[in-house]
Amino acid sequence: MDPEALVMLAVAMGLAAVLYSSVGHGGASAYLAIMALAGIAPATMRPTALALNLVVSAIALTNYSRAGHFDRRLFLTVAIPAIPFAFIGGMTQLPDQFYRPVVGVILLLAAIQFAWKPNRTMSQPPRSLVLIAAGGALGLLAGLTGTGGGIFLSPLLLITGWAKPRTTAAVAAAFIFVNSLAGLAGNVSMLGELPTGLGWLALAVGAGGLIGSRLGAAVVSRAILMRLLALVLVIAGGKLLFT
Repeated sequence: MDPEALVMLAVAMGLAAVLYSSVGHGGASAYLAIMALAGIAPATMRPTALALNLVVSAIALTNYSRAGHFDRRLFLTVAIPAIPFAFIGGMTQLPDQFYRPVVGVILLLAAIQFAWKPNRTMSQPPRSLVLIAAGGALGLLAGLTGTGGGIFLSPLLLITGWAKPRTTAAVAAAFIFVNSLAGLAGNVSMLGELPTGLGWLALAVGAGGLIGSRLGAAVVSRAILMRLLALVLVIAGGKLLFT
């Protein structure tokens, strides 16, 4: 990759990291779209996106946790069943024409809800069995779609009112981190396909993650946070529908 292309790629990914990390997401869907536009080989794209996901989600989790927004019980209850189901989902091949449009529409509908009604009523989380079942289902979706799963977890927690926006962002960041780590481990045979400029890309998304997660954890209002999430879901849903 020539230096000029690497700089453009790093800037685009850094800006995406600012947006995604503000709501606790790693940005894998945006990185995949950017790399596709840059003409990077498909074999390189997935492990690269997962590696960058780890950087941003770790930074987002750190900032949200320091601000006191992380709910350990909620995270463990959904994450523990998600990991094995994400592995199963990663081994399952469904026709693109089946799952991509369905998931894309679901994300866009959730985005509309958050953009129009940013102030939602909170309710108590359900019993652990419900959260365990939800975690397994979300892990399966994460494996099927090749994402960290945060784009599914955040809408669920917010639409049901099971968690506040910043708690949702913190839990989503941790959820994305463990799923991305598992996904990258599953792609260990592809690690030789990582681009030579990965270190610079990691620095760019790391800087974006620092900025975005600090804004989301302590600065922006709840309504703005919800609308930022709506924008993230529109991007992710659009990618599934139109790429």
